[in-house]
Amino acid sequence: MKQTYTPPENILETYADLIVKFGLQRPDGSVLPKGSLVQFNVPEVAKPLYYHLQNAILKNGHHPLGNYIPSSEGAYSFQNGFYKHAKGPQLEFVPMKYHKALIDSIDATIYIIAESDIHELEGTSSKKVMTRNAALREVKDLKMKKIDSGQLSWTIAMYGTDQMAKEASMSPKAYWNQIIKACYLDDKNPVAAWRSITKRTNKTAQKLDALAIETLHWTGNDMDITVGIGSDRQWRAGGGNNIPSYEVFTSPNMHEADGWIRFNQPHFRYGKRIEGIELWFEKGKVVKATATKNLDLLKGMLKQPGGNQLGEVSLTDSRISRITKPTGEILYDENMGGRYGNTHMAIGSSFHDCYQGDGSKFSKKQWEKLGFNDSVVHSDFVSTTDRTVTATLADGTKKVIYEKGKFTI
Repeated sequence: MKQTYTPPENILETYADLIVKFGLQRPDGSVLPKGSLVQFNVPEVAKPLYYHLQNAILKNGHHPLGNYIPSSEGAYSFQNGFYKHAKGPQLEFVPMKYHKALIDSIDATIYIIAESDIHELEGTSSKKVMTRNAALREVKDLKMKKIDSGQLSWTIAMYGTDQMAKEASMSPKAYWNQIIKACYLDDKNPVAAWRSITKRTNKTAQKLDALAIETLHWTGNDMDITVGIGSDRQWRAGGGNNIPSYEVFTSPNMHEADGWIRFNQPHFRYGKRIEGIELWFEKGKVVKATATKNLDLLKGMLKQPGGNQLGEVSLTDSRISRITKPTGEILYDENMGGRYGNTHMAIGSSFHDCYQGDGSKFSKKQWEKLGFNDSVVHSDFVSTTDRTVTATLADGTKKVIYEKGKFTI
């Protein structure tokens, strides 16, 4: 698919090198061992990056396993065509032998976000989309099990397209300039730059761990919500799973959330744009939800098991993020800086690596008792408005940890 703008080849080469060297590092920060099998999933519209990723994988001593995904264009809308013609059994069918063999075989996986038709599912039944999403649950569980064991490295990055730029009211070149700036592709050594950023955000995470936070209270014109954290949680940051990533996050106790929050940024999911999201929580569950656009999809997500409870809370410091404008893509928008940084909260699945201790032998019931959400859904909602976040610590004292877009610890 021909695009009106392609970034310079040296930028794409640098980007691919960053994705492989930094994005696929092990949880302990070590490099991916040579000889690893790396699956890379790239939409057709991002063909130039496919080329450079294959080269980078080879140059770093790994084996490439490419998955070249056809992009929708005009009458050829592949996702729309699937949902138009797929019947019940076809929506629910998943070739598990194939997926199990694939997950068993690969050592790392790369996924490139590159939208050619952001709104292609606008007229599609949300029920069908959620049915298909639920059917893929077992695949997700298999992959997460291998990730949790430290045996599968993964990363997500973005390739800017004409359509994505248009959605963000930017020219394709201006959109790519956002990517270049956000990912430090204009730096002499982007890998070193990102290791430095990760070191900085990890220090913040360690300070939060040391506080022994029991609850967090977000207050502002758009929110008044208290979320349980717990002394058995640890905060996480960076690491390369998302490129770029400036956030510091944890998985809260899904049983403990009370209050309300409005998200001023749109949320794109399953080819649709949800706007004006407001959620009200009581005892951990969403009891009321509104949206000014695509409320039916939001409600469909909330109806999924665990979809009406939290799985992540996050904060981004405005002083560190290079992202200053909404891009229409959650990978970037959940890391936005600007005047007040951002808060994002995710409904749905939690991250097991936010548990302080060895949970490798925990059953699903044990994870649930600890307040870790096990859902096929994980959807991040973003607010960039002014807010103050106050922690209640294990000894009962209160401490402001975030104010005016900045960590205060």
